[in-house]
Amino acid sequence: MARDPENNKIIKLNKRSGFFANMNFGILIFLFVFIYIVVALVSYFTKGHIQSYEVRSGSLSLDNSYSGIVLRDEIVVSANSGGYINYFAREGEHVANGDLVYSLDQSGNFSDLLNDDASEVLLSGNDLGELRTDFVQFQNSYTDASFSKVYDFSYEVEGTILKLSNYNMLNSLKSSSISSAVTFYNSAQSGIVLYNIDGFENKTPGDITLDMLEKNNYKKEQFVNNTLIGANDPVYKQVDSEKWSMVIAVHKDQIEFLREKDNNYVCVKFLKNQNTSWAGVHLLGTEDDYTFVELDFNNSMITFAKDRFLDVELALSDETGLKIPNSAIVEKEFYLIPKDYMIISGTEGNIVLRQSYDEQGNAYAESVKVGIISENEEDYFVNTDALRPGDMLIMQDSSETYPVSRIGSLVGVYNINKGFADFKQITILEQNDEYSIVRSNTQYGLTEYDHIALDATTIGEDDLIYE
Repeated sequence: MARDPENNKIIKLNKRSGFFANMNFGILIFLFVFIYIVVALVSYFTKGHIQSYEVRSGSLSLDNSYSGIVLRDEIVVSANSGGYINYFAREGEHVANGDLVYSLDQSGNFSDLLNDDASEVLLSGNDLGELRTDFVQFQNSYTDASFSKVYDFSYEVEGTILKLSNYNMLNSLKSSSISSAVTFYNSAQSGIVLYNIDGFENKTPGDITLDMLEKNNYKKEQFVNNTLIGANDPVYKQVDSEKWSMVIAVHKDQIEFLREKDNNYVCVKFLKNQNTSWAGVHLLGTEDDYTFVELDFNNSMITFAKDRFLDVELALSDETGLKIPNSAIVEKEFYLIPKDYMIISGTEGNIVLRQSYDEQGNAYAESVKVGIISENEEDYFVNTDALRPGDMLIMQDSSETYPVSRIGSLVGVYNINKGFADFKQITILEQNDEYSIVRSNTQYGLTEYDHIALDATTIGEDDLIYE
């Protein structure tokens, strides 16, 4: 109600009615924000989420892991007479010509004396370091499938401790009353001493068969301290050359990688300690679907002197670049536009002139911005969203025209750095079942630390990213 001052009348005002009668501007804003949030939540939970992958530099590890058998120039030394044997040289170490290796005692008293005094001997820091290294290497190489190696390792450790003890007590024992009953034997030449035989001492690379490469078939005789031996029994073996070889069996599906390396060199990674070395490659005979390959080395003999089998990885490719998962790779089609029809502008972007008509039917040149994805010597690859098949393009400052029709495909990934899917071309240098190595820092490609869609099938060009 309101009062008219002139006529002194009360005027009845019309009241607003309906839903908006009691609403104000603040409530409208609240409703708008609420509806926006609801729509965003629905879109978030109904749209597939894109997993991203950060591009990093790396190299490709092809399936080039093999287990091979080691062959050396091994000389087996036999005893001149029988008796109880005790070793003084450490297994796997290099001894010089004339160094003490073992002793023989026909009575067994020397062995008893060694056992009685062994508890009083303290191992040096170097001795403990050697044992610690043996334990770490065994732990790193152990698998449940090779549980039998535990027994061999136990014998090796027991023998090593006894040999270390014997060596440390030798000076005092030589002056004892029983020293005259003991015969000490020195090395006749320099080399690495080993205390086992396994039947491979005289094998050559050409003798190896598939059965020999089966670790489950491998057996060896370990020489142990304080055991009774007979005359002419083998007591140790010695390796006097740094040259050694390894034989692996390569399936026919993979041999082509190595055929190019025949009579050449390949980089070998030893999985036991992750060290690498170069090896000469020689292809040998075949058995079933496998080809035997000999790898020749000129160093690291002492490192692997105790090993008959080694697991290695061959570096057959030197390609390095950006490492991406194969699931991120997609092939996409684009229009091919001749370079003479493209106007490159730093301020306005990349433009083509398309022939269009106004309402009166008059022809004119329409500027259309397009995205360049890649190029070759004659054409640009452009996105298909701005143009249509049959569009007539006009060359700048010319009457020549070109109909949009040709299609070209590119291999690439979806870059999602900016919150939407942006196709980037890649050049694949090498590929295995899971990853590819692509060239880095190309004009239209990827750079390190870019983020790409992990699965290219879950995303399309210009899609917004919901991670």
